[in-house]
Amino acid sequence: MTRFLAAKIGESLLAIWGVVTIVFFVSRVLGDPAVLLLPVGAGQQDIDSLRAALGLDRPILEQYFWSLLSMLKGDFGMSFQHQRPAMEVVLERMPATAMLAATALVFGTLIGATAGAVAALRRGTISEFIVMIAALLGQATPVFWLGIMLILVFSVDLGWFPTGGSGTWAHLVLPGLTLAVFVSASIARLLRSSLLDIMREDYVRTARAKGLMPRTVFFWHIARNALIPVVTMIGIIAGELLGGSVVIETVFAWPGVGRIIMQAIQNQDFPVIQAGVALVAAIFIVINLVVDLLYGVLDPRIRRR
Repeated sequence: MTRFLAAKIGESLLAIWGVVTIVFFVSRVLGDPAVLLLPVGAGQQDIDSLRAALGLDRPILEQYFWSLLSMLKGDFGMSFQHQRPAMEVVLERMPATAMLAATALVFGTLIGATAGAVAALRRGTISEFIVMIAALLGQATPVFWLGIMLILVFSVDLGWFPTGGSGTWAHLVLPGLTLAVFVSASIARLLRSSLLDIMREDYVRTARAKGLMPRTVFFWHIARNALIPVVTMIGIIAGELLGGSVVIETVFAWPGVGRIIMQAIQNQDFPVIQAGVALVAAIFIVINLVVDLLYGVLDPRIRRR
């Protein structure tokens, strides 16, 4: 188990370094932030002075080397736009993103798991047909379109919820529901397929032939093994949600991590871009590390590979 854990941690650190490196070089081709920060019509001398003050006049490899050393210390530099530490700018948006992600993930998982189990246990009935049609529509519908439709119906026409922003539970309902629809649809389809595959296994037929109670067969022999691909899906979705659902945060003016990263890209605020993407990558990788460890709990054979 120790070797398994050490290998996964090493892979995670290597992945974070790779993401940070790619983001550093890609962000440098976005343009010159000094031009955006200065007033329109600023002279070349003013632009050169600001670039020197920001450290953008040094060779690109030198910038990368010192930036990497600073990142190892947790210092991503000062935000060009906000004039505050870049990681501080990103972290103050994290609670809003975490709240939105947790709401969507909890309700989406509960609804999706229930729907997927119903579709598998009632195969060939109208219940399975309804669940599969709903899941297909949930996955096929663009989240931005669904978000706009929810705003038009429940905010503009009915006036039940705010059109955007944050601050109260009412602001959370529509963006959380929009994301939960996609989450539940993905989980329902995957869980149904996984359950049906496990039900055909020989050991399940043997367990039933031994006279075990249907509930025992389902929860101990079927559900436990069927959860492995579902756990993977939940981990991936959780990483995406915590990384900032950029489209939904933009549609609902939700002050989350995804939105601040998009604003930083538009303003060419390199430190905030690097801090935001590094945080998102770290969260995503840590969640996947936890998922890998859960594999070892669900299936002890994995730990011996």
